[in-house]
Amino acid sequence: MAAATASGGEMFDYVIVGAGSAGCVLASRLTEDGKNSVLVLEYGGSDRSIYIQMPAALSIPMNMPKYNWHYESEPEPGLGGRRMHCPRGKVIGGSSSINGLVYVRGNPLDFEGWEEAGAAGWGYRHVLPYFRRAETREEGGDAWRGDSGPLATKYGPLRNPLYSVFVEAAKEAGYPATDDINGARQEGFGRMDMTVKNGVRWSAANAYLKPAMSRPNLEVRTHALTTRILFEGKRAIGVAYLKGDTEHVVKARREVILSGGPINSPQLLKLSGVGPAAELSALGIPVVHDLPGVGENLQDHLEFYFQVACTQPITLYGQANLLGKARVGAEWLLTKGGLGASNQFESCGFIRSRPGVRYADIQYHFLPIAVTYDGQGLASEHGFQAHVGPMRSKSRGWVRLKSRDPREHPSIRFNYLSHEDDMVEMRACVRLTREIFAQKAFDPYRGREIQPGADVTSDEAIDAFVRAKVESAYHPSCTCKMGCRSDPMAVVDPETRVIGIEGLRVADSSIMPRVTTGNLNAPTIMIGEKASDHILGRTMLAPSNAPFEAPENWVTTQR
Repeated sequence: MAAATASGGEMFDYVIVGAGSAGCVLASRLTEDGKNSVLVLEYGGSDRSIYIQMPAALSIPMNMPKYNWHYESEPEPGLGGRRMHCPRGKVIGGSSSINGLVYVRGNPLDFEGWEEAGAAGWGYRHVLPYFRRAETREEGGDAWRGDSGPLATKYGPLRNPLYSVFVEAAKEAGYPATDDINGARQEGFGRMDMTVKNGVRWSAANAYLKPAMSRPNLEVRTHALTTRILFEGKRAIGVAYLKGDTEHVVKARREVILSGGPINSPQLLKLSGVGPAAELSALGIPVVHDLPGVGENLQDHLEFYFQVACTQPITLYGQANLLGKARVGAEWLLTKGGLGASNQFESCGFIRSRPGVRYADIQYHFLPIAVTYDGQGLASEHGFQAHVGPMRSKSRGWVRLKSRDPREHPSIRFNYLSHEDDMVEMRACVRLTREIFAQKAFDPYRGREIQPGADVTSDEAIDAFVRAKVESAYHPSCTCKMGCRSDPMAVVDPETRVIGIEGLRVADSSIMPRVTTGNLNAPTIMIGEKASDHILGRTMLAPSNAPFEAPENWVTTQR
């Protein structure tokens, strides 16, 4: 439903760059009333692959160049010069098509903090209605959970006994259980939600984009690399993109919306002349608007895998060979059931690292197998593990251009562990996890400590282990942070409009002022939902009065 411009180019009401978690939501919501023409430009292609659609195969597309941008950090000084893998989805659905399918909204106090930091209208009472609008929870809705949204969520079946053992051990260690980490109380241990429907990965593409693609007012173009935003003065009027080696221009009658994610969105802004003037001028890029915060404030979550051998042959190690994988795959193809229908992250926990921490700042994912997240490093024996890491690191990094070439990946540095408090939290992660695994509930199953190793007890030994073995949880964010217009480092205002520019917005995880407590897919989809109402000028959903629990004893106790 594109219209031709006087110069012969195409024109749509809205042009969305990126068919990722937020972009798919926007494509759906902006076209649902039939009034607006929308073009989505996505550099990746189709998600028609068993490796994407089968939940248990999650580590495979994450490592395939066909589906992953394969970004890599600069050598990280805090990690002994290691370069860290930073996978981002290059396919419809974006990172929701290659992620771990974990559904964690974040702590209510995260959003209270966003509002205090200048993101007016993004407190928990404001965002909860958008989380609910997005979701259909298999177990049903309530004041916190949705029951009629496009995004399907469910709990795993907990067939492996170790999932429940983990929660029981945490209770024995003095931590609470929680009925719903996405409900009134995040802190504690319990079941973990996943974005799966009828045994299939329920990505943003499956939930939002594909149902909308039958609409005549939505067009999705794949294998299209957006190279720059077009401006008239300080108004965005369209974009240029490459398909193959041919450049195309498309105009936006109303707005251009960037949803390329925390690496691509700041890169595209800078390539287009919006960003720190000195950085752009040094590369010969004409400055459209000097916006110092573009590409700064980069945040992520680090985690390590605390692995313990299992004395009983009940873990998933028995299915990790070729024959076992073939059986799991065959059962999934035939029935969409069995182990293939789960991401295997079925129980979890959130705790505080020490007294004086206001709310949970450590996250656990439990797995009944000893393996690395990318699937490359499988232990040679039956084992189980917890992914554990701090949630609110004080380290800050950046995304900066290497050149004017849009095909060249930008320079990414997270500056992991550059703040002294970060290692304090990491030490707590080791010691508190070891305590949980030492509880009576694990007595029938606990073998030797594979990693870090029982001798890793001193601060120095823990620090060395962390620097050598810690991994990214793949939650880059915050590089186009949202804030009040008077904040010199804010990139977008609370309505997601790029500050100082007309007709241009950013809506993806890059606009988070601070990374949330947990995985990022759920809050990114929420951002897409809420941004759609801002873009359309609709009345925002009524704030929720659903309460949330926060620890009262946080000043003096750790649990």
